[in-house]
Amino acid sequence: MSNIPSHLKYTESHEWVSVEDNGNARIGISDHAQEALGDLVFVELPVVGDEISQGDPCAVVESVKAASDIFAPVSGRVVAINEDLETDPALINADPYDDGWLFELELIDTEELDGLKDAEVYEASLAD
Repeated sequence: MSNIPSHLKYTESHEWVSVEDNGNARIGISDHAQEALGDLVFVELPVVGDEISQGDPCAVVESVKAASDIFAPVSGRVVAINEDLETDPALINADPYDDGWLFELELIDTEELDGLKDAEVYEASLAD
């Protein structure tokens, strides 16, 4: 059973979003996604300053099994990346919601958050 924190928003493609105290959106992949991928060995993150639009591929995670694009759940300007992942991508496997976050965006349109799934809807979608 996957860990699905209730305070996050989720996408069909298994990214999560946390709105931080400063109003920025922190992005990562769900516990379900990291379990499906297996042991992660490489992460390619966006560049700080990049502007990305909702739905755009913006990062890549690679496991011993496959590489997978990460799609932007919301639009914004990249203001931070998790540099620890460059030397230890397995942090995503160990702790996908805290130490394994991917990047942070300065949100352009907060209304995009309304189109994302809450934890209950996301969990139900995993059962389908």
